[in-house]
Order: sequence, then structure tokens, then C-alpha cells
Amino acid sequence: MAHINPLALVAASLLACHAPHLAAQSSCSSDGVTAPVTLFERFLDADCEACWSDPATPAPAASASVVVLDWIVPAPSGDEAPLSAAATRDALARLEALGRKAPSARDVHVASVEKGSTGRLRVAHGMPFNDYLGTSIRYTGARQRPAPAGATVGAVNFYLLLVESVPAGTEGTPVGRNIVRNMLQGRWNQRDQLLKKEQGHWMEARPMRVPEGAQAQRLRVVGWVQDEQGRVIAAAQSACR
Repeated sequence: MAHINPLALVAASLLACHAPHLAAQSSCSSDGVTAPVTLFERFLDADCEACWSDPATPAPAASASVVVLDWIVPAPSGDEAPLSAAATRDALARLEALGRKAPSARDVHVASVEKGSTGRLRVAHGMPFNDYLGTSIRYTGARQRPAPAGATVGAVNFYLLLVESVPAGTEGTPVGRNIVRNMLQGRWNQRDQLLKKEQGHWMEARPMRVPEGAQAQRLRVVGWVQDEQGRVIAAAQSACR
């Protein structure tokens, strides 16, 4: 039997993420999906099993333009916490970025995408292989004039999340959830791009690990881009068609 190179297959998955003719056959993307206008983030302490099963869990008004994210925050009790299997240190990093402390039970953060933003965001992922998904995030910013010599040009920060959608009425939750399973975070410097093209255009393509216990068929990606003031200027979510 011929030897199969896992890295080659992951690379092929990544290629499919940003090659439209391949993506139609072997990946899921935000193409044709309504872009979120609001991020509704719920943070649950891994010790708060009651928060997970609470029918009164905070939720936005029903809207296809809102993406809900569930972050399970590691608890001091560690692996003994009821929700520890889904807890991730990425939740702590996100709380730190927001300037918030880890909740003793739960917390909610809501952010709206800036109106009038003309940048375009695309996210995508390929098929799972050996506990990894090839993922990509691509942002095309608004056309701008070249920066004057010596001027400071800002940067944009991007987030790409691997989320697992858990339907309401399953696994003990009375509400639908999008559990954050993995996070890719980075920063794109605008100066070089603007000087060359007068337009920001960036892309990251990375394999993301699928944590143990996650169901691959329920996975998708959600991404957004923030300016230096922390304002969300573009957001996107994938769907498999």
C-alpha cells in the first residue's frame, strides 16, 4: 500500500479552502452565507453545570445576522469540573483581550460589526483528517490612499474560531450552542500592503486541531477582523452546502 503523507493531505485541504473550484467539492465556506452583524459571546465557568442546563440561558433575539459563541472557561478545579472536557485556555485569552475576568458562573459580551465597513471577509475549512481541519481566513480591506511618508498606518487583528454546533435538547443543553473548540488569532500590518496596492489584502491558511470528543460533522468556522480600537469591522461564518 502506498504511503500517505498526512501533511500533504492537510495541504490539499488548505488549498481547497481558498480555491473556489475545489472548495465547491471538498470544503465549507462563508460564500453565499449571510454575514453576521453581531457577535454574541457567552462565557461559562467549567464548574457551572447549572449554567449549561439553564433554560434561561442569555440569548439574542432570533436573527440570522447574529452569531452566538459559547466559550467554556477553565475552572480552578481543573479536570474535575463538569464542563472541563470542552474548556479551553483560548477562552481566557479572549477574556483578557476584552479586559474581563473569568466569570464565577457566566458572562456575556455583545459586539456589533461597524456599519459602513466596506471590507470583505471570507472563512473556510476543508474536510477533517487525522484530527485536523485545514482552515483559512481572507480579508480584503477598503481601498485607501497611500500613507504619507513617516505616517503610522494601523493594523487589523483577526480571529478564526473552530466551533462545534450542539443542537438544543442534546447533551444536556436546552438551548443551541456553538462551542469554541480552537482559536487562531493574529495581526496583519497594513503598511506594506497599502504602499504596494493601496488596498489591504491578507490571508492565513492553517491546520487547526480538532479536540478529542468533538464531533467533526458539527464543526464549522467563524471569523472576524478588528481595527486597532477593538471595533469589529467584518465578520463571517461558514456553512457546508
